[in-house]
Amino acid sequence: MVKAVFFDIDGTLLSFHTHKVSPGTVEAFSRLHAKGIKTLIASGRPAVLIPPMPIEFDGYVTVNGGYCYVGDTVVCNNPIPQEESHRWLEYVEANGLVTMAFLRHEMYINRVDEAVLALQAQLGFDMPGMKHLEELREREVYQFIAMMPASRDAEVQALLPHCRLPRWHNAFSDLVNATSNKAVGIQRVIEHLGLRREETMAFGDGANDIEMLQYAGIGVAMGNADPKVQAQSDYVTASADDEGILKALEHFGVI
Repeated sequence: MVKAVFFDIDGTLLSFHTHKVSPGTVEAFSRLHAKGIKTLIASGRPAVLIPPMPIEFDGYVTVNGGYCYVGDTVVCNNPIPQEESHRWLEYVEANGLVTMAFLRHEMYINRVDEAVLALQAQLGFDMPGMKHLEELREREVYQFIAMMPASRDAEVQALLPHCRLPRWHNAFSDLVNATSNKAVGIQRVIEHLGLRREETMAFGDGANDIEMLQYAGIGVAMGNADPKVQAQSDYVTASADDEGILKALEHFGVI
């Protein structure tokens, strides 16, 4: 029996086209809560970038599992090793790249260019405050957004062996602690809630969702998900724009 459902945000709860939660998803959440089933975020976004939505959550797996909390209780706190954070900032400066830094309750960017503005328009987020790279050296960073093509991924991965780069967008890669992923975050959350893995369900669409789709009792890929993500799921539902969440919950008899 499903007792907790975890949701990615971009391309899952929020349509890439409308940046809104669909009416069917709002209905699904109402029915989940009426049955006492917990609804939780599992996102690459930090808390400060989670937009207001007409739905309620019982807990949060943020920055790809790096910082997770239920109410006021922090159940996972896993920042990037500071030495590798320094190394990444040096690489950004040497190569003239753009990076965003997600701290526990803040986010910053070193500069804004046309690619960042295009990404902002696509994902519908608020632009982070500006911060010189040197000012981030002594801060505890949970995730960087590496604005770079996939052709750089292998080089950066070799430079940062204690980090990993889950890429879910062609314009950038997330950069997190190697021991952080959404599955780890979900595990910590359900341990806190006293639930079993078999009692969970998860929805996602990006490469950074693969671990959680494999970990959850039922892993559901959205119809708009990459085929590689769909191949790692238990079930492929309709797209975020075609009430995929509601349809999958009904298909499995959860609501």
